Amino acid sequence: MPYTVKEIFRTLQGEGAQTGRAAVFLRFAACNLWNGREEDRAEATCRFCDTDFVGGTKFPDAETLVEKVAAAWPVGAEGKRLVVVTGGEPALQLDDVLVAALHDRGFEVAIETNGTLTLPAGLDWVCVSPKAGTTLAVTSGDELKLIYPQAGAPPEVFEHLAFDHFFLQPMDGPDREVNTRAAIAHCLTHPRWRLSVQTHKIIGIP
Repeated sequence: MPYTVKEIFRTLQGEGAQTGRAAVFLRFAACNLWNGREEDRAEATCRFCDTDFVGGTKFPDAETLVEKVAAAWPVGAEGKRLVVVTGGEPALQLDDVLVAALHDRGFEVAIETNGTLTLPAGLDWVCVSPKAGTTLAVTSGDELKLIYPQAGAPPEVFEHLAFDHFFLQPMDGPDREVNTRAAIAHCLTHPRWRLSVQTHKIIGIP
């Protein structure tokens, strides 16, 4: 199947349990919770997205796309390769064929998803970031990363789910400092939750 990709780049993972790890980010275009157009943000299910996922480049098949991903990893670099599949909402496009092709090229495959769509088999790392007003189709995985605070999505709603790690990530924007203090306070009084900050924004990398 063809794939539409917004961008592919190598960087350090900036959030969550794998913060600081080198990875190739494969960002798919399109999302099922917002069309990405500012004029429609107020009516979107998710209204706080800070990512540009509109447009992109079309790849005709998995092998062509994986060649591009592999080219972003330096020749001779040591260690296990990691690709973080994100969006938009990557579950709209990521399929078994692409996961297998990435594995064949030596990549661990991680996904960052809103969790509203079922996922292909064989993923090595699943990070779900729930959004208020949605129903989760993915209720287990490696980490749950809740943007905080969200009206209608309090942390206690998700604590029964089968994830290895639970993170609160302060919502970005004009109230980021207030949101960060609120997230810190919640983590201090609810130690099951850990604080996740967007370190890539702090140190100025993609």
